[in-house]
Amino acid sequence: MQNSEVADLLKGTMALDEVIVTSEGTHYKVIAVGDVFDGMSKVKRQQAVYGPLMERITDGTLHALTIKAFTPVEWQREKMFNL
Repeated sequence: MQNSEVADLLKGTMALDEVIVTSEGTHYKVIAVGDVFDGMSKVKRQQAVYGPLMERITDGTLHALTIKAFTPVEWQREKMFNL
């Protein structure tokens, strides 16, 4: 599965401002940014991103997935200090 396919799937099912997907083999890293995460715990944010990808995870297309989910304000701060 291409990185762009993962990003398109998430953008098509969630109200996200930005999705960045990188991969190495079947190990994917997703950064998802959107107001949809406002007020959610880290666990709820990850669950929200896992939802649209669950079929690909269960069929083995996505073997490992690392998720970082931010609101737009959090993402601006994250980019400033950590990227």
